[in-house]
Amino acid sequence: MRAIHVREFGGPDVLTPVEVPDPVPGAGEMVVDLAVADVIYLDTLLRAGWGGDWFPREVPYVPGGGGAGVVSAVGDGVDPAWVGRRVVARSSTGYAERIVASAGEVVAMPDKLGFREAAAVLHDGVTALMLAGHGAIRKGEWVLVTAASGGAGSLLVQLARDAGARVAAAARGERKLDLAREQGAEVVVDYSEEGWQQRVRAATGGADLVFDGVGGELGLAAFEAAADGGRFISYGSSGGDFARIDPEVAERRRVRVHNALESGPPPQDKVREMLAEALDRAAKGVMTPRIGATFPLERAADAHTSLAERATVGKSLLLVR
Repeated sequence: MRAIHVREFGGPDVLTPVEVPDPVPGAGEMVVDLAVADVIYLDTLLRAGWGGDWFPREVPYVPGGGGAGVVSAVGDGVDPAWVGRRVVARSSTGYAERIVASAGEVVAMPDKLGFREAAAVLHDGVTALMLAGHGAIRKGEWVLVTAASGGAGSLLVQLARDAGARVAAAARGERKLDLAREQGAEVVVDYSEEGWQQRVRAATGGADLVFDGVGGELGLAAFEAAADGGRFISYGSSGGDFARIDPEVAERRRVRVHNALESGPPPQDKVREMLAEALDRAAKGVMTPRIGATFPLERAADAHTSLAERATVGKSLLLVR
């Protein structure tokens, strides 16, 4: 079958199309023939060699974390009725025609949902729901979302809006700001411009809740935009580093800081529950992933380049079939 290998850690050019044997399901596993593979920014960081302590990888490996498709085979202990069903599957790989996933990481797709939309909420929908839960968004408060035009960020804008909050969105470039406006953001700022955090404070009086999807220096700037007594939730490390908030400063300003990724992923049953909710919301049109770029499987390197260059507006996907 066709797949993509990370042949060594490095730039997008290390992503190489290869032919590999078809996977065989073990006990408690399924094989899913993918129609669409998910692509997230974390894939680009792991490909470059970042995050080995949290996400160990040995080259060569097939990158990705799953996708949407049809179950083609099941292992011992799995109901054969799954064969032929449209599903989404989370896995340790994804850039391939077929993947193996444990039965606990496979969720049936609603009938009205397409493969692209299902793959688009596979990770970002779960992330957005998890973060919204951590943030406990309140009606009428100001919520700042950075990386607001990305896969998870755009969904967070929608969740905050639907919870009755007022949303400030930070992104880079007019195309991305336009998307944030379409999602319901009242205030938009370009965080490539100096002093953007002061403009957020001036417009909102300080954000009651900040979702930092960028990290690094931009994350530190986003912390400055938080109101005293507010909440700051970090989940992004696009520069390879989370925002390192001085705990003494946070304590002095009474800002509660939470890194959503430091404690590792939620339990599998909780992830499955949130994934089912994300799929249901997407099928009903109350969670709308913005798919900004699709690439054939063989052009995975182009997908990574687009993400690295911040050229993608919305969600990126690989079309496998």
